[in-house]
Formats: sequence, structure tokens, C-alpha cells
Amino acid sequence: MSLLRCLIVIFALSVGRAFAADTAVPADWAAVDRETLQHFQALVRMDTSDPPGNEQPVVAYLKQVLEAEGIATKTFALDPKRPNLVARLRGNGTKRPLLIMGHTDTVNVDAAKWKHPPFSAAREGGHIYGRGTIDDKDNVTAALMTMLLLKRSNVPLDRDVIFLAEAGEEGAVQFGIEYMVREHFAEIAAEFCLAEGGSVVRSGGKPQYGSVQTTEKIPNRVRLIARGVAGHGSVPLRSNAVVHLSRAIAAIADWQTPMRLNETTRAFFERLASISAPEEAARYRAILQGDESGSAQEYLAVNQPRYHSTLRTSISPNMISGGYRVNVIPSEVEATLDIRSLPDEDMPRFLDQLRKVINDPAVTVETAPGHSRPGAPPSSLSTEAFEVLEAAIKRHYGVITLPTMSTGATDMAFLRANGIPSFGIGPMIDMEDAAKGFGAHSDQERILEEALYAFVRFNWDVVVSLAARK
Repeated sequence: MSLLRCLIVIFALSVGRAFAADTAVPADWAAVDRETLQHFQALVRMDTSDPPGNEQPVVAYLKQVLEAEGIATKTFALDPKRPNLVARLRGNGTKRPLLIMGHTDTVNVDAAKWKHPPFSAAREGGHIYGRGTIDDKDNVTAALMTMLLLKRSNVPLDRDVIFLAEAGEEGAVQFGIEYMVREHFAEIAAEFCLAEGGSVVRSGGKPQYGSVQTTEKIPNRVRLIARGVAGHGSVPLRSNAVVHLSRAIAAIADWQTPMRLNETTRAFFERLASISAPEEAARYRAILQGDESGSAQEYLAVNQPRYHSTLRTSISPNMISGGYRVNVIPSEVEATLDIRSLPDEDMPRFLDQLRKVINDPAVTVETAPGHSRPGAPPSSLSTEAFEVLEAAIKRHYGVITLPTMSTGATDMAFLRANGIPSFGIGPMIDMEDAAKGFGAHSDQERILEEALYAFVRFNWDVVVSLAARK
């Protein structure tokens, strides 16, 4: 190739890269913020409490907004009131698709306890108040804005970008992700998924770290049923079912289930130690070294119970029922346990261990129905998606990224179980908010308005980094 032709090729490539860079940045972020607020408030003002569950108004709104921009949508519904929406922007197929997901339902409200009406999306003091503001209409809005900006900017894509607005996450997965995975998996199959479950944690007004959820514990409901002889309360019996159940619960409370780290939790404590005060860092490093004395684990159990829960399969006895008169010894009483298992826990084997811990033939252990999730290995940290997220958190917020294992449940469990590495992200939140009653599922749920806008920018950056033509 001649020198002149080389120069022409270099010039053409440079122009192409410059053009791609120009089209990958919205010209007016202030206008984007205004539009973000418009869509966000519209979505929060729709009551999609689950139960009873009626996500149809949100899906109708999203469909109208997306199709007005020339983005085709599809809806899939097991129940007409509980539809799921899928929108797709086509890439050249060089890479497998990227799925961005948010759920459109929310938990219920007790409206009398709210300062601002729960579906008002009221703005006060730099916050927006309302049910769903951080669970999960923030992710729905950020995904919507990302799709709109990709389309308007005509960003050339190496991979399809799929937006799934799903129903039923808050306890009715049969209408949402379970239905989509079972009946319409081809519509959402992807190399990676971005959904809820993470955040950027701020304390004292300063960002401390970003969390990316890469795995989660699996909820299991288990019933303990104690049976004995019924009788008159004036004649105490050794077979009293209440006594047997009480002893079983006490034995479970005393049982320290085995500590076990995985790739996510090991990296979490390693990175947390690097940004913690010396005394705290020493405890986290003791955990990493096995904590043979158990003192670090006990400290976490008392002072940082969420961290303690990430170390093991946890058991919390939360419901007890039995008896109907003070002078009648009941023949049967029961308790319900909330068991959150590690992703790789062998539950039949674990329940056998639980029976040995109880060691009482009068008490049976049974699984109980409830919304559960499938177990799956953690999403690897050695992936393009996690590396892009880590770099974007540093770029946007200036902090380290901690991979986290959620103690709660998300719909990403269904995707991981079907081979899609999934990563939970979220906006900046104040560490102090949850204790003050401003967190997810609280009676004053709220989001920092500036954090909402920053989250849209973050989503845009991550999706462009993962999906735009290189």
C-alpha cells in the first residue's frame, strides 16, 4: 500500500472514530434530565402495587413513548393486567445481546403513614418521594432513557440492546421473569444482563463505594411442626407441643451454620478491608483467613448482621402459630423459618442437618410453598460486563467497586440459572437513609434527584461501552 493510501485510510478511520464519539454523547444533558424527570414522575404516579398487581398502565406508557421514537415493542402476558414489555435495538450481531431490565410492580403501601402521598412523586429538599422511587422505577426509567438516547443518537451497535420491563418481581414471578424465561426466553436471551440490586453508597454526603450485585442468596420457606397430646392446661404434659417447638427454635438459633466464601464475597471483604479503618479492616481480613476463633463473625452478627448473613446460609424464625385457649394444651403448633441459602447450597442435605440439630421426633421439618428463586453460580468478575461497570463507577463517582451477594432476592436468579451472567446496579443512595425510614419498601421511600440524573448518565455510559461498535 502506498504512503498516500495509508494516510487516506488513517484519516478515514480517525473521522469514523470521531463521528462515533460525537454520536455517542447526547448534546444537551440538561434536556435529558428534564425528560428523565417527566418519565420518572409519570411512572411513580401509577399505582402498580403487588398485590394485587396491575402493571398494564406502565407498560402502555412505555410502549407509547418507545414507539413514538420508532422503537418497536412486544408485550407478553400470562394475565392481561400483568404484561411484560420487550423492546430491542438491533446491532450487527458481532456480539451477543445485552439485556437491561427493570420491574414495573412495587410493594404495597400504608398511605396513612406517608408524609407525601405514596404515588405523588413529590419533590422536596432535593429528593423525589414515592413508592418505587428506588425499587424499581429508577431502573425502569434509566433503561427507557438509554433506549431513547441510543435511537436518537443513531449509535452503531455491535450487539442488540434489549429492554425488558417485567411484571411480578415483588412476589408474583409467575407473571414476570419466570413466565418470560419459560415461554419467551428467545426474546430476552443475552450475553449479559443489567438490572436492580446495586448502588453507589454515600455517607456524610460523600460517595464511599459502588456495589454491583453479582449473586444472591436463595429464599426457602420451611415449616417446623410440633405435635403432642392435647389436654387441660391445669395438668402440664411433657409432650406439650409448644415446649417442643420452643426448644427446636432455640436449638436453631444456637446453630452456627458453616461459613463459606465464594468469588463475590471473598472479593467483597478484600476490597472492603482496603477502604476501612484499621480495626475494621483487621476483622474483614480475619474473615478471609477463616476466623478460627469466631470472634470476627460474632462481631459482625451483632454489629453488621448483613455482612454476617453473606457468610453462610442463614435461618430466621419469623412466624409462630398455635393454641386457641389459655387453658388448652394444643396438639399441634408450628413455626415458619425464612432460610436464605448460599447459591450453591444443597438444600436437601441442609434440611437433614437441620433435623439433626433439632433432634426431636416430635418436631417435623417440611418445605413450605412460597416465591423462591433457582440457585446458580455467581456471575464472574472476570467478564467484560463487570470490568466495564467497575471502570464506569470509578469514572462517574470516583470510588472503588465492591461486588456483592444480595441477602434478598431479585429476578436475576432466573437469568443466572439460564446461563446469563447478571449484574445488579443502582443509583447513589445515602447510607443514613434506611435507618431514617427513607429506604426501599419504607413508608417514605425516596431518591436523590441528582442521583437519578447521574444514574441515567451512568447507564448510558455502560451500555455504550458494552454495546457500541468498537
